[in-house]
Amino acid sequence: MKHDRLIIKRAASSDVELLAEFASRVYADTFSAVNTPENMEAYLSTAFAPARLQAELADPAASFFLAEVDGKLAGYAKIMAGQPPACVVGEAPVELVRFYIDRIWQGTGLSAAFMGHCLKEAKQQGYRTMYLGVWEHNARAHAFYRKWGFVRVGEHTFQMGDDPQVDWWMTKALEE
Repeated sequence: MKHDRLIIKRAASSDVELLAEFASRVYADTFSAVNTPENMEAYLSTAFAPARLQAELADPAASFFLAEVDGKLAGYAKIMAGQPPACVVGEAPVELVRFYIDRIWQGTGLSAAFMGHCLKEAKQQGYRTMYLGVWEHNARAHAFYRKWGFVRVGEHTFQMGDDPQVDWWMTKALEE
């Protein structure tokens, strides 16, 4: 992909409707085939509700980033400061809560450019460790994160509707 067509910007409250639609669609594209329709609906209706996203966008501990190609949303990410799980032992941690790329852009280099931006932004904000949760059965995501130097350090339960699923905690030190 030509990176001169990629623009990464911080999301604003005016982006909430676009973000809600995009986040719901991309999440459903990624996980609908491996979850029941009822569990998907239960999750999507709460996690990506515009009012909830508006509150998350207003949270000073959170930073949302949008990746646009030719003026169209191609991906989004959210990093958030907070109390990390006990298995994350690095200095000054921040969580990569969400990192999603529209399916049509996967494998084009956009994911790498966007991850590079997220890591750089976290370092500029003073963080020294990044951690994330990823579903235990998402082999493609595991490979991507390992390529970036993330290592598995633990696991936790992610509630998907009425289905308790296992997510892995992965972490990496942010180089100086």
